[in-house]
Amino acid sequence: MAKKIISAIDVGTTKVATIVANIKAEDDIEVLGVGVVPCRGLHKGIVVNMDEAKQSIAASVKEAQRISGIRIDSAYVGVTGRHISSLNNRGVVAIPRDDRLVRTRDLKRVLSAARNITVAEGKKVLHAIPRSYALDGQEGVRQPVGMHGSRLDVETHIVTASVTSIQNLAKCVRSVGVDVEDLILEPLASGEASLTPEERESGVIMADIGGGTTDIAVFKNGSIYHTGILPVAGYQVTSDISIGLGLPFNIAEKMKKRYGNVTPTIDMDQTVQVGIENGHSASYKDLCSIIRARMEELLQLILLEMPTSDYQTLAPCGLVLTGGTSNLSGLDELGQSLLRIPVRKGRPLSMGVYGISDILHDPSYATTLGLILWQVRGKEGSTYREKRAGTWSSFMSLVRKLFRA
Repeated sequence: MAKKIISAIDVGTTKVATIVANIKAEDDIEVLGVGVVPCRGLHKGIVVNMDEAKQSIAASVKEAQRISGIRIDSAYVGVTGRHISSLNNRGVVAIPRDDRLVRTRDLKRVLSAARNITVAEGKKVLHAIPRSYALDGQEGVRQPVGMHGSRLDVETHIVTASVTSIQNLAKCVRSVGVDVEDLILEPLASGEASLTPEERESGVIMADIGGGTTDIAVFKNGSIYHTGILPVAGYQVTSDISIGLGLPFNIAEKMKKRYGNVTPTIDMDQTVQVGIENGHSASYKDLCSIIRARMEELLQLILLEMPTSDYQTLAPCGLVLTGGTSNLSGLDELGQSLLRIPVRKGRPLSMGVYGISDILHDPSYATTLGLILWQVRGKEGSTYREKRAGTWSSFMSLVRKLFRA
């Protein structure tokens, strides 16, 4: 792989993170710059104020450019929100040639057949990801090109999204002078950064608990099996603390991050006051009790999102938690005791990633790094990229570059 500079923008409900990386090889990635700023203008992953969202994205891009010394002209952008839905669908085509040899164009035909589904009005297919193939009824084929057969089947994971939601997000990014290379579902990116090949093969649930949404992805047999978005995350925890303890929202957020613990070790019968500033204080017992109750509910909601009630067989490797809210002390221990499956915190895997990357070791940045890894590893299935490669889009891209010159 030739050296290549690529960028990615993770537009979250509470923060925008932009990353610039020099891709020398799949296992040789130098992070040149990271720009992280608070995000305004989004609610539960969806743009609700374009002006505020643009300002946040512009500030993040500017910071990443300043650190890296490189101008960002285009980027891979993460997508989330309750408007996302998914399903698994099967496609089948015949191999009519005399030699019965499967070629690359046959894969395109069968994938096109699989994603030819009826979607709700106002929605479009965002990803159509091939999970596995079958040749003449022989299941479990992963790369059929070069094999012989008369019938080719594909099992495909299809992700749909609201047209207006992704258009508004893309418009915000383009408005700051950055073209959108591709739109990537955020839990897919998070999985690339935080899961091991063994977990993806055996079966694992990944939950990225951010500020506005909890993004869920189930991996099985080395591929994506199920995705879902819950409109519940860290914001709701802070809101409950604010209401329950009579605190301003920003003070409640600081207390959650500084003192929050879902499995506190001190005697909870003791009355211990914790405080931060401006004379605000609260009972440590009450603070932890509110957080624990909300996180227990969220863990149960994650299980309800599963496509089967037998989640232990589906995901023997258990649950991997990423996202900023997963940093709450004791959350993995609470998950293990409540769900009766292995639970771990998923810090981004840093093998082959170096440079200005210390900040990316935190679970909060699994999606940010994963957006880069998704492209580097050549993941298939994006329909946005295919449409972007069309004649009109290519023409508009050229026009934008001419006017920037």
